[in-house]
Amino acid sequence: MDIVEYLPRLLQGLVVSLQLTVLSVVFGYAIGLVFALGVSSVRPWLRWPALIVVEIGRGIPALVVLYIVYFGLPALGILFENFWAAVIGLTFSAAAYSSEMIRAGIQSVPRGQTEASSALGLPRSTSFTRIVLPQGLRSAIPALMGLAIMSFQATSLAYSISVNELMSQAYQISNITFEYLAVYSVTGLIYAAIAVPATWLSVGVERRLSRGHA
Repeated sequence: MDIVEYLPRLLQGLVVSLQLTVLSVVFGYAIGLVFALGVSSVRPWLRWPALIVVEIGRGIPALVVLYIVYFGLPALGILFENFWAAVIGLTFSAAAYSSEMIRAGIQSVPRGQTEASSALGLPRSTSFTRIVLPQGLRSAIPALMGLAIMSFQATSLAYSISVNELMSQAYQISNITFEYLAVYSVTGLIYAAIAVPATWLSVGVERRLSRGHA
């Protein structure tokens, strides 16, 4: 098989996969921050609903979430195009996992930081937004980068709802050529070409942050 002939289609699928990754990570981390603050709240009426949503999001496989959004919600009259259904499903999963990473980062900030800011007369809200939250997010960066890599790999699930991402293009090409081994091997190399350098970058950032805390 002349893979060069089909490489443009695979690269088109890669672009869609990257779009899914960026959207789900950006929206997912923003929502995850909200969930993290909710779970960390001292108010039970805020903490428990946020905790339940997070645990459900972590407990349901991403593929099932995609099916619920794309196939299940239409029963309630809520319809999404397959691309946006994939964005919503992957965002929900990213939000659930990132919320725990962000919450762990916030909790890793020494309590003495808050006590010192209180002694200086800073309001609690200012102390949190200016001192605790920035340090907590900094601590969570390596874990969030790792989750972003996993989110990129999870975009392969979107082929199941007919999104023309990388895996979907590979499936279509292999059905045309019957060169399953060659097509999927090249597809795997494309995923690795993105994920492996991103993993190295994540490790480098983690080491740099560790030196900064030392």
